[in-house]
Order: sequence, then structure tokens, then C-alpha cells
Amino acid sequence: MCDGALVLIEYLVWVGRLALAAVFGLSAWAKLADPIATRKAVGEFGVPVRWTPTVATALPLVEAVLAAAMVPPWTSAAAAAVALVLLTMFTVLVIRLIRGGKRPPCSCFGAASTAPIGGRTVLRNGLLMLLAVLVGWGSLAYPEVPGALPVDRTVGMAAVAVLVAALVWVLGEVRALRRRVDEQALSTLGAEGLPVGAVAPEFELLDAAGERIGLAQLLIGGRQLLLVFVHPGCELCAALARELPRWHARTADLLTIVVVGNGDIGDHVRWGREQGLGEIPALVQQGNEAALRYRVRGTPSAVLIGREGRVAAPVARGAMAVRELIVGVKSAARQ
Repeated sequence: MCDGALVLIEYLVWVGRLALAAVFGLSAWAKLADPIATRKAVGEFGVPVRWTPTVATALPLVEAVLAAAMVPPWTSAAAAAVALVLLTMFTVLVIRLIRGGKRPPCSCFGAASTAPIGGRTVLRNGLLMLLAVLVGWGSLAYPEVPGALPVDRTVGMAAVAVLVAALVWVLGEVRALRRRVDEQALSTLGAEGLPVGAVAPEFELLDAAGERIGLAQLLIGGRQLLLVFVHPGCELCAALARELPRWHARTADLLTIVVVGNGDIGDHVRWGREQGLGEIPALVQQGNEAALRYRVRGTPSAVLIGREGRVAAPVARGAMAVRELIVGVKSAARQ
């Protein structure tokens, strides 16, 4: 093997160790920074109540030790092996929860990962497991790394890894702050829902292709519009979503049904496929934009907008109320 190729491999080994150290370091820091949320997340993943405090305390400490052990060449291989075991156990648990119909928030990186577990969680863990295998192999095959690399580049790459982890942490905190602001705004809106007859506020939602869709684009064909607000981690939302295609078929000439969530559009599209939404679009609001403007406080809920662009009924809160609202639309058309 030529010297250039060997040096490149040594750099890749060092980058892999730094990347894995950053991941576990960020995960440990996030859990230690919010112990209450960590205990809650551990409990939601099925850990018995009597073991929850112990696991919530020990897990971030183990992750912190692993992050530190990834850096020295004499401990990196063992750290990679332990990391692989932890990732495998967590992935098996995630798959079991998903198969059981449970989707608690991941909370692996604190505020940066509050989305419900799903296929992306399994894929991410799979990539980290592959990285752990490569780091373990590299640490054994090239035990002289990082000593064989120039000191300035070694330190510089380590500094970059720390800065990237810090940036991810800050972005996660910003997202958490935005959610808290949205929740506070919802709590101070006054009565839930806009008055019947009020002009429906404009909004922009993202579709599966990332395109922005406004109210005017959804009020088409002389039909009323039903905005159904859901959350992928909500069991009642999932049960209602599985019924919506049947209602859509019965009211296709009267009603346009749109499912509205917030967060990652890919997660909502996958969630929609899992619930069998079919032709019903799963759209995403930025933050809680649409929910705030229509004073929707929980999920599942629905807002009915008339053909002329005005609120046609009070907010339907809960799956039963949403069903009754759809039935009411169909009954009114018969009269």
C-alpha cells in the first residue's frame, strides 16, 4: 500500500473515532443537562419504575466514559466494542416498541431529538453501529493513530469535532425554546378555536416534496376543507388516521381532508403510509403556525373551513368529535 493511501486511512480512523466520541459525548451531555427528562424518557422506553433512577443516572455516565475512551489509542477498540453492544441493545428495544405500536420520543440527544422513534431511528443506529465496527477495526489495525499524524492536524480535527457537537447542541436548544414559546402562546390564546364565521387565517404547510402549500391551494373544487391536526406519537391520532380514508371516500365530493402535523416532513409521510392515508396528504406546519392561528390546543383535533374561506364549525377536539364533524358535513349535504 502506498504511503498516501496509508495516511488517508489513518486520517479516516481518527475521524471515525472523533465522530463516535462526539456522538456519545453529546448524548451524555444532553442527558446530564436535563435529568428529569432523562428519567421520563427511560421510563417511556419500558424500564421498570424501580430501576428508572439508576438507569437514568448510569447511562449518561457510561456514555461520557465511552466518549473519552474513544480518543486514546489504547482504549478506543474496547470503547468501540462497548458502544456497539449498547447501540445493538437500544436498536432491538426500538424495533420491539415500534412493532408494539409504541413510539415514545427518542430523547437520545435531549432537545435535539424529541421526535418519536421510527424508521429513521433504526437507520441512524444502524449507521452508528457500522461506524463502531469500523472504529474498532481501525483501532486494532492502526494502533499508532493519532500519534502517526501531524500534531496540528490531529488537534485541529478534534477541535472541529467539539465545535460540531456544540453546534448541534445549540440548535437543539433553539428548537426546544421554539417549542416552549409555541406552547406558551397556545396557553394564552383564550378560548379554543376561532368563532364560527371568522375569516380563516392564511398559513403555509410543507408537502412531501418540500413545496409550500397555502389555504387557497387547499380550498379547491368547491369543497370544504378539513384540517386534521395530529402527532405521530399519539395513539388516538393513529387510530383516527386509519379511519380517514374511509371518510374521504364517502365525502370526496364535499370535503378535502388534510392531515397536519409539525416536525420532520419525512417522518409524517412515513407515518401516513403506515396508517394507510392513501390519497390524503400529510402536511407539516413550521413550528405550530397553523395550530396557533386556529387556536388548536391538542391532537387529534380538526378545523372545518367552508368553501368561502371562513371557519364553518367549532374546533372538534378528540377522535369522536372529528368523526361527528365529518358526519355532520355529510348530513348537511343531504338536506
